[in-house]
Amino acid sequence: MSKAKLATALGAAVLFAAALPATAQEYPTREITTICPFAPGSGADVLVRFLANKLGQELGKTIIVDNKPGAQGALATEAVAKAKPDGYTIAITPASSTMAAAVHLFTKLNYDPLKDFAPITTISSLSFVLVVEGGSPLNTLADLTESLKKKPGNGFYGASTNTGIVATELYKRATGLKTERVNYKNVQDTVKDMKAGHVDFVFTDASFVPGQMKEGHLKPLAITGPVRSGVLPTVPTLKESGYDIDLTAWWGAFVPAGTPQPVIDKLRAAFDKVLAATDTKEFLARIANDPLPGTPDSLRALLVKEIKNWGDYAELAKIEKQ
Repeated sequence: MSKAKLATALGAAVLFAAALPATAQEYPTREITTICPFAPGSGADVLVRFLANKLGQELGKTIIVDNKPGAQGALATEAVAKAKPDGYTIAITPASSTMAAAVHLFTKLNYDPLKDFAPITTISSLSFVLVVEGGSPLNTLADLTESLKKKPGNGFYGASTNTGIVATELYKRATGLKTERVNYKNVQDTVKDMKAGHVDFVFTDASFVPGQMKEGHLKPLAITGPVRSGVLPTVPTLKESGYDIDLTAWWGAFVPAGTPQPVIDKLRAAFDKVLAATDTKEFLARIANDPLPGTPDSLRALLVKEIKNWGDYAELAKIEKQ
């Protein structure tokens, strides 16, 4: 290569390298899209839209929510994985389900949660609650366990979600109960059958419980999280009740793998401000979510841990891959 050509090539390389920081500093220059894994109006959609609005205010650009429901969130998650890694497509997602559990729920998953995404931060966690019928004479988990042991086959439990099934199977393993599962399309149908005496209990997410408690339909006995829920402060954890069980659904934010680090850093800084805001904390409390502050590294470590855990959970609960 001639000296002239070499000088030109080096000059171009220097100009290209110099342009990178400026581009990262200018990000974002246009609208950002977050692909929501569930339908408009769903609980997940409400959370995504709240955070998208707050994040857009921090970044100074509109964040569009694109709902892509289907396959328990896998369709939306795949769309983010295949998006251009430029920071303009992000996932605000219940990653305990759409990533950690999904590895063990589908025969073919068109994305790798660890290889196809760059983590930004954890967002929040949601405990599940063991509830019985509101008028039940049972007041503690010990009461329920003793009651079930006296029933033929140890009674029945209702289930409409994989996390609810797993929580129950962990409880059964810890107590030696053989309680049989009855499947439902939704927890509302389970509550009706519980009131009619057809099932003895159900694990449901904490956001559903406070309203049902006020109306006298449900009585909570224990929660699955590591600490008591902010919306159910008087309800003990399973650990407090004598069982070494810790199970929560949790949310995280991700971008496609290969997204420039300065862009990830800017998104993380924006999320940190959003999650530290008083109105965000109040919003999360209203939907029974507990804050789960984190970093890209802690999110990746949590995902690795939870992928392994869900392998054990799927085997324990005999959840067949789809």
